Amino acid sequence: MNFETTLSTLDSGVFIVYVAGLLILALWISRNEKSEGANTEDYFLASKALPWWAIGASLIASNISAEQIIGMSGSGYALGMAIASYEWMAAITLILVGKYMLPIFLENKIFTMPQYLQQRYDTRVKTVMAIFWLAVYIFVNLTAVLWLGGLAIETVAGVDWMYGMIFLAVFSIAYSLYGGLKAVAYTDILQVTLLVFGGLFLSYLALDALGAGSGIFAGFTRITTEIPGHFDMILSPDHPNYMSLPGLSVLIGGMWVMNFSYWGFNQYIIQRALAAKNIKEAQKGIAFAAYLKLLMPLIVVLPGIAAVILQPDLTAPDKAYPSMMALMPEGIKGLVFAALVAAIVSSLASMTNSISTIFTMDIYHKFKPNQSEQHYVRIGRMAALVSLCIALVVAEPLLGKFEQAFQYIQEFTGFFTPGIVVIFVMGMFWKRTTSNGALAAAIGSAVFSLILKFAWPSLPFMDRVGLVFLTCLALCYLVSLKGNTANSDSCVDIKSISFTTEKSFNVAALGITLILIALYAAWW
Repeated sequence: MNFETTLSTLDSGVFIVYVAGLLILALWISRNEKSEGANTEDYFLASKALPWWAIGASLIASNISAEQIIGMSGSGYALGMAIASYEWMAAITLILVGKYMLPIFLENKIFTMPQYLQQRYDTRVKTVMAIFWLAVYIFVNLTAVLWLGGLAIETVAGVDWMYGMIFLAVFSIAYSLYGGLKAVAYTDILQVTLLVFGGLFLSYLALDALGAGSGIFAGFTRITTEIPGHFDMILSPDHPNYMSLPGLSVLIGGMWVMNFSYWGFNQYIIQRALAAKNIKEAQKGIAFAAYLKLLMPLIVVLPGIAAVILQPDLTAPDKAYPSMMALMPEGIKGLVFAALVAAIVSSLASMTNSISTIFTMDIYHKFKPNQSEQHYVRIGRMAALVSLCIALVVAEPLLGKFEQAFQYIQEFTGFFTPGIVVIFVMGMFWKRTTSNGALAAAIGSAVFSLILKFAWPSLPFMDRVGLVFLTCLALCYLVSLKGNTANSDSCVDIKSISFTTEKSFNVAALGITLILIALYAAWW
């Protein structure tokens, strides 16, 4: 079955109106009543005044960009529903981050993750990790979002991928460079609403098409009957995609490390929670985002699985979601496509804002410590612009040869995330962790990962992440035992934090846990 994927005149008109409206809304939100202009807290942390609903919506909008929607849908096309484990386990991870880790960050009043590492360890650890995150955000995250976004525009609208990437970069600059995090966070509310309902509608249309006039339940029965392997949640060792999702290790192994690194210690994600009015608003936003994560497999994975039957001749799995958008009615397709593009741009804006925050506050500020607040904001804007230009140049050479960008991103970041999680977890919960122990974990993560990659090529990357995490944990412990205690100058003692949370957050955590148990029980 072939679908026409170009936009009609009505769809194009809806798209243009949406883009123009979003730009106007972003500029209106970005208006600054201060005569002296925005300071660093205004620009990088939205004046620390975000309510819970803006935090939750912005967390999801930053997450479900091109690499998530297009990449995970492509993995659904290739792997099946098992890829949904990333989403459902992320919901539990968000609750744990909100309860145990977020209070520490907010109590220390930080702008960036490297800033916390300086408070906990020393300048060496901060600088090493700041440079690492800048490199990853520019050469992995930004490039992936631009590349997949360009692919989506080419598939749906028939515009060359390069022009699509340039449009995304310019759009991102136009609506976020002036307003900073505040503009990104509040416009995310509209985008998440459209994406969620648009995604659910697309899943409905896909199942209805599979049902051939008999309804969505008939469509679901058909898809589970014709490709039952795509609904295996726990893959067996003889499964062709076992290397990507290695059985029970998905539930008890390295995926936990990947999730904590992404949701707990990732600047462009956690920055929204750092901008909360207070800890209660931050935790409510985290819980809201966790509930939205439960819907993501239905929104992004199911259309990819449906494409296996409806679009069996795709040249690449990552074309699954854009090609399925042809099912949308005229006009609605333009609106959903506009929301998809806007979400891609939102992630670009989130990443560039985080890049500018880390570069300005952790690198530039060290060399120019006595400049005005407005000077640092200008430098942040310049850093955001330069990072986008670099990503545009290197996107195609880095990602053009990969069929599944989502798996590529996970594989690459898996080399470093074990060390990152060790550094933060040990620093938060063991006072004797030293700076040398943290650096040993950071270096060991890359070294051990490379050794296992080449010495044990049959080991699934997720199992490798788990093994490297345990190795780095032991290395950090042993090195720290030989070093200074937490009372030394290079190892700042963590402030006394109360981990008590309000009743509503605990109820939300219990509800999410029960829902996830029911989901996994249903699949098994």
